[in-house]
Amino acid sequence: MATEIDGILVQWGDRLFYPSNRRGRSTSSPRLSGGQRHRAAEIRQRIDATVVRRAAQVMVKVTGGGRGMAAIGAHLRYISRRGELEFEDDRGVVREGREALHDLAEQWRYRGSFIDETSHRREAFNIMLSMKSGTDPSIVQRAAREFAQAELAGHRYVMVLHDHQANPHVHISVRAESREGKRLNPRKADLQRWRREAARLGYRRGSHPAAHSRRGPQLRAHLAHQGRARRTAAESDEPGEVERGKQRRWGRCRRGLGPYRGRALPVRQRRGSPIG
Repeated sequence: MATEIDGILVQWGDRLFYPSNRRGRSTSSPRLSGGQRHRAAEIRQRIDATVVRRAAQVMVKVTGGGRGMAAIGAHLRYISRRGELEFEDDRGVVREGREALHDLAEQWRYRGSFIDETSHRREAFNIMLSMKSGTDPSIVQRAAREFAQAELAGHRYVMVLHDHQANPHVHISVRAESREGKRLNPRKADLQRWRREAARLGYRRGSHPAAHSRRGPQLRAHLAHQGRARRTAAESDEPGEVERGKQRRWGRCRRGLGPYRGRALPVRQRRGSPIG
């Protein structure tokens, strides 16, 4: 019985939390292996964090990218506050200071394909990972480190923690070309995977974030506006207000028909098609 419950939990949990994983309707109950039992436990954590604890969200977004070393250097100076903040590279080396920052920029310029001051393509991508206000900044930093190691393996990158604002966040600047010559080109599916990975790492670190899509706030505001409009019409003190609203809309449609009222509307002929 427990195995069947876990199977149903995995099947519907994937559809609820990871809709891109849908593969159609299953004709039989899934049988769990050891790895799938771990997946069922992860789904339980998601339910607990999202429904029970009303968990805040983890944000992973691409904030831009540098088309040449001039733009890349400017961004590195910005996220490190001109070397005043510590920055960590893909080897785990932590440095600070303007001279160290200049050395890092020169390494990016010459190691691999040469990067000129300006370029017609993005030579680096800027990524930001943030969690809710009040999260321990060290949790965000460790989650960002593990995220970069998993998702940006083979690329040169540098990460800087910003903990001076309400929401602790980590800036990651990654060189587009990997050591093997492959170029990073994140798409929508990649961003969704990055958010899920960051949320999973947050669970491991005790933050319990929920993967967040940037469309969420706009969608919630739109739905809330629709709900308020429906309630206003339905709860109006003036009787028949809803029906009168329908009549007004129908009246606008009739006026729009103009001279064609009561007659068949003309059918637009396609160019080159036979008549009759």
